[in-house]
Amino acid sequence: MPAVPISFEFFPPKTDEQKATLEAALPKLKALKPDYVSCTFGAGGSTLNYTPETIRRLHDVHGLDAAPHLSCMGGTRKEIAALLGSYRTMGCKRIVALRGDLPSGMASHGDFRYASDLVDFIRREHDGFFHIEVACYPEVHPQADDAHADLAHFKSKVDAGADGAITQYFYNADGYFRFVEAVRKIGIDIPIVPGIMPIANFSQLKRFSDMCGAEIPRWLGKRLHALGDDAEAIRDLASDFVADLCDRLVEGGAPGLHFYTLNRARPTLAVIERMRSRG
Repeated sequence: MPAVPISFEFFPPKTDEQKATLEAALPKLKALKPDYVSCTFGAGGSTLNYTPETIRRLHDVHGLDAAPHLSCMGGTRKEIAALLGSYRTMGCKRIVALRGDLPSGMASHGDFRYASDLVDFIRREHDGFFHIEVACYPEVHPQADDAHADLAHFKSKVDAGADGAITQYFYNADGYFRFVEAVRKIGIDIPIVPGIMPIANFSQLKRFSDMCGAEIPRWLGKRLHALGDDAEAIRDLASDFVADLCDRLVEGGAPGLHFYTLNRARPTLAVIERMRSRG
């Protein structure tokens, strides 16, 4: 496996069972020496505190370079300013700035409508301190009017001060390479790291993909569906497929790999072990 930086994404656990699952996964994933880890953002008040708690534990207890996600949705300017100050005090030096989805039951956005507004705010309030990552979409954001509009939104985040980008997960390497080529043509030169979703549960993956617009290759979906409840066969097929995808991305010049772990170690480990076994 070529030496490229890897990073892992977690979500903030809310229950004792979820906390135990994450704690069981962390030693195994830490052994892979990630460049950093990130934690998704719970917007809308009731979950607002879970991300800072998780980030503090990742940083203080596990010694990881932990990057919190920040979302525009449901957060006031004052709340986000306080979070940024808290993260800076914790020693966090990287932020993942996102627009996010409007929380269920909320009728209005927070004080920031677009991710570019949030990036601009972070840059002005803490210029030079935080490395700011943003999201991008090789297969086009599901709410974008068209591919050109989606590229324009991405460029607005870069122009506001983003330092790097992480893609939505995808399973088509050619789509990633075409996307990188397109953004370079409009003057975007920041690193664009592929987001990688290991496959453990096909029905869950299909549900996620339907929501975010990620395309599952038809042949892969048919084969995974045909395997039914054979978990071991699903893991073998899925791990080989995702490892092949990662190998091709790295060989094609991807600057790193960002794994969406869903707080579990086994699917991500299976992919990386296959990559390493191939040299």
